[in-house]
Amino acid sequence: MATANSYPSYRAARMRWLPPVPEHWNEQRAKTFFREVDERSKTGQEELLSVSHLTGVTPRSQKKVTMFKSESYVGSKLCRPGDIVINTLWAWMAALGASKHAGIVSPAYGVYRPHSADSFNPTYLDYLLRTRAYVAEYTGRSTGIRSSRLRLYPNQFLDIPLIQPSRSEQDQIVDYLRAQDAHIARFIKAKRDLIALLIEQKQTIIEGVVTQGLDANIRTRDSGIDWIPCIPNHWETCKLKHVALFNPSRSESAVLRLSDASVSFLPMECITTDGKLENVESRKTSEVWEGYTYFRRSDVVMAKITPCFENGKGGLLDELPTEIGFGTTEFIVLRAVNRRIRPAFLAKLLSLRTFRVLGADAMTGAAGQQRVPLSFVKNFLVALPPLNEQDQILAALKTATDEQDATIERIRCEISLLREYRDRLIADVVTGQVDVREWQRGADDIVNEEELAALGDDQDDLTRVEVGDGED
Repeated sequence: MATANSYPSYRAARMRWLPPVPEHWNEQRAKTFFREVDERSKTGQEELLSVSHLTGVTPRSQKKVTMFKSESYVGSKLCRPGDIVINTLWAWMAALGASKHAGIVSPAYGVYRPHSADSFNPTYLDYLLRTRAYVAEYTGRSTGIRSSRLRLYPNQFLDIPLIQPSRSEQDQIVDYLRAQDAHIARFIKAKRDLIALLIEQKQTIIEGVVTQGLDANIRTRDSGIDWIPCIPNHWETCKLKHVALFNPSRSESAVLRLSDASVSFLPMECITTDGKLENVESRKTSEVWEGYTYFRRSDVVMAKITPCFENGKGGLLDELPTEIGFGTTEFIVLRAVNRRIRPAFLAKLLSLRTFRVLGADAMTGAAGQQRVPLSFVKNFLVALPPLNEQDQILAALKTATDEQDATIERIRCEISLLREYRDRLIADVVTGQVDVREWQRGADDIVNEEELAALGDDQDDLTRVEVGDGED
């Protein structure tokens, strides 16, 4: 029975993951509307596009990603506005979308062009193709040796049914959803601004205690360090290379080299700026022994590539699921010298705002691929309290920043719930579960493209690298 917000009548959808769809909507396989194209750039000078599970197809210049830039983009695939672009390897993560831009993408991606430009509003299609129902279909049709390496090939994508309202309904759906997105984006931006303030407050507390200690009345002396005016009399100054071993040799675990034992695998996107590990993969040791960065539990890792270094990506690996692990070559690994520094205190030093600012100034390399030199990190001067005082400082910092951490986590949960609501709203509207044909734009339904950018990143723009460009 129809409700006030539903269509008068429905029929069963051909795609198994979809709910019943409005009876008058068309539904045909994707090949009815699209064909695969393989046009290549002869100059490599076109706009470089990024394909993300969060934002679809967007100019790379607008993204904060850490993927490498190629020396030449000659031979990259060309795409036009209205084309569907799919990262074949990451379709199961919804790394695809309908492009609004002309440009170039990875040769490994699939590009599909409409037979008729009027068949779909590209934005409606972009919403539809990244709903959970369609992502489930990509996963089911993809092939590969493990879940993280599934590939969606052209014949499989083109066989998927697409639901097609009339063009006027598509346009109305797009207007409605973009208005709702504008409201959601403003809320997310306000929440993220609050998180940024709390992080700034937390950083101020950490920097003060780590460089000055807990006793404001203690006698001090000149530190001899440009960025620290004075330190407690009994503290010492030293370079990081005197208290930490850099990039430890994997020879200590050589017995495991050809082993099938499972180890933790840590791409850049699996570690946040506050040192938390998320979605750590498990790999066989023999698969990752060569070509990746080696570390052990309780080592400290830090990103060396921009912008991850400036954002403080890295931290103490005290919760690594296995004793040893491997990760991206864009990590620098530090192992605390037991009698000099606690691993957690070392991680705090590397998280300091001043360390990141000075390191950013020392970076070398081409734009977009700059890295902090290892020599800078090794020779960075720090003030070091005795071990017992390091323990006191770490305990005090936990108490002092608990309130900020709890508030930040609560706000992030609010944002996550709102994103879930948005996903459900989009799915309901683009599949016809909610009829928005009578909706009219209100005075506060203003859509600002710059504001919509807030939809693109979880948490605070700093905690996660975008997934979806892995084959650029």
